[in-house]
Amino acid sequence: MAGVAPFAVHAVLLDLDGTLLDTAPDIHAAACGMLRDLGRPELSLAEIRGYVGRGIPNLIKRVIAGTLEAADDPAPPPPDALASFKRHYADANGRSAQPFPGVMQGLAALKAMGLPLAVITNKAGAFTLPLLERTGLASYFDAVVSGDLLPRAKPDAMPLVWACGRLGISPADALMIGDSLHDFHAGRAAGCRVFLVPYGYNEGRDVRDLDCDAIVSSIEDAAQRLSYP
Repeated sequence: MAGVAPFAVHAVLLDLDGTLLDTAPDIHAAACGMLRDLGRPELSLAEIRGYVGRGIPNLIKRVIAGTLEAADDPAPPPPDALASFKRHYADANGRSAQPFPGVMQGLAALKAMGLPLAVITNKAGAFTLPLLERTGLASYFDAVVSGDLLPRAKPDAMPLVWACGRLGISPADALMIGDSLHDFHAGRAAGCRVFLVPYGYNEGRDVRDLDCDAIVSSIEDAAQRLSYP
């Protein structure tokens, strides 16, 4: 891993689920509602946490198949399962989600520095904006890129490059903060600096094994490592 001394960036891009918010309880409630509708046994919160990270369609495929590898199947999830999950999630979204420790302090510090901020998530737009509003995070962000806004989502670089364009900066001057392998790959593919948090939804991979620019304990910790030229 590269050194962790403070360095200058012109904008910060942040993942949502697992980085800013612990949304697993909401997702668990929706997934269990879907499983009940399908006549299947419910899964534990810990099991659902392990399946989060690549958007709702992939989450559903993983929940139904009981394996992370189900997300590698290009086939879409069953339409009845997808419709059921979305119905339950519309009700559960934002009810139990909470910012991780240091998130509110970190966002406030980044805004005080004058840094433009963007959310880059694989969550569908219909759920992203209500979640940001219900958890009090919406006002911090200058751009929001949901998983269905563009033709490709993370780990592709497209959402990050698009967000940088909206913020008027080069990806080389941006920092991506996430919690997973897909955030890392998206950041590197876009040419951004990458910080990773060791908590969150990392799909079974310890992010401390990745060659990122820093492992930070919180968003507040990340803010303390940055300067804005």
